[in-house]
Amino acid sequence: MRRKVYMAAGYNTISLGTGRKEFHPKKPRPGLEHYFKEAARGTLDQIGGAGNVDESVVGNFMASRFVRQAHLNALFPMVDAALRHKPATRVEGACASGGLALLSGIRSVLAETADVVLALGIEVQNSVKAVYGADFLAMAGWFPNRKEGHAYFFPGQFSDRTQAYYDAWGKDETRPALARWYKNAIENARLCPTAQEYTNNSEDLISLGMTEPDAQTFTACLNVMDCSKVSDGASAIAILSEEGLKRCGISPTDAIEITGFGHAVEDITQPPVDPLELSTVKAATTKAMEMARITKDDLATVETHDCFTIAGLLGVEALGLAEKGKGKDFVLEGHTARGGKIPFNTTGGLIGWGHPTGATGVHMAVTLWEQLTGKAGDAQIEMPADRPYGLSMNMGGDDKTAVSLIMTKIQ
Repeated sequence: MRRKVYMAAGYNTISLGTGRKEFHPKKPRPGLEHYFKEAARGTLDQIGGAGNVDESVVGNFMASRFVRQAHLNALFPMVDAALRHKPATRVEGACASGGLALLSGIRSVLAETADVVLALGIEVQNSVKAVYGADFLAMAGWFPNRKEGHAYFFPGQFSDRTQAYYDAWGKDETRPALARWYKNAIENARLCPTAQEYTNNSEDLISLGMTEPDAQTFTACLNVMDCSKVSDGASAIAILSEEGLKRCGISPTDAIEITGFGHAVEDITQPPVDPLELSTVKAATTKAMEMARITKDDLATVETHDCFTIAGLLGVEALGLAEKGKGKDFVLEGHTARGGKIPFNTTGGLIGWGHPTGATGVHMAVTLWEQLTGKAGDAQIEMPADRPYGLSMNMGGDDKTAVSLIMTKIQ
């Protein structure tokens, strides 16, 4: 890249929803402004305050429906009066909105229009009944297909992908890998205090993951353990130039460098060209690795968009860690577990940590920043000296928008 770009000062709120002791569906809960302010303030406090910020960006998918609030970029001055009259934008790309927020900040630093960007992702979704929420989330797909789709639209979409995987590679071989993905997600979430599944104390996670799906009440090929959470929460991080690091008084050891990014979109009006492949995620990830001039063998850890367990397997294959149809074997052999060859989703991913849709891409970046700088607490994994890179793969809709980022420790 023409200019060095860094990230630092990550912050996550809790991911609130079913599974958290604080959550009760019939009791009042924090609103959008609570999460916005907490996440933004959490980052600002680490960078010397709002006076150091040149511009801000928020990623959000559907606040206008879930909580009847649009125009979110104008919430930044609510956080701190020092953000009044400074540029701020809001970006949307369904579940990849957080990744797009990061990309917006990266491009501003590259363009030399900003040295410090406050990037935030947010979603509050536990505001409506599940079936209405499914209707809102269906807008991340081609909505004219909604009438012909499953009542739970995206679970139905990824159930169809799972069926295709079963047909091609065998259900008996695949279902245990989906259960193993679920087990890894929950075990990792138990190590992260902000994760939605942090207090999940189920003993036999494999048996839960192997629960036979019920097409009459949910989907034909996915059970509820296969699905990411309905979550409320926000994540924030600062994107900085070298001058920005100095301005904010941030030591290089507390920051990570962005060495590559990829962004790709696909025609939302059309079904997947191949249900056995996340081709848009693959395209974005390939671009990111080419820009960073690395290969998959240089990666120490990956944050992938496991909105459903099958997306986890397909993400492994999109990255090229396993051939088509072999992602299930790679997972079953333990390679994606926290002690495996390349740990995935070390704080639980979308299934374990939670999925506040607009926040997910930023949460991925915060997790990688924590891991690469040794700030992950109980969730910390060993970072090999010869593999100092982390990768995030953030997907919007059914593989229609994808943002991938490559990050590394500052040497």
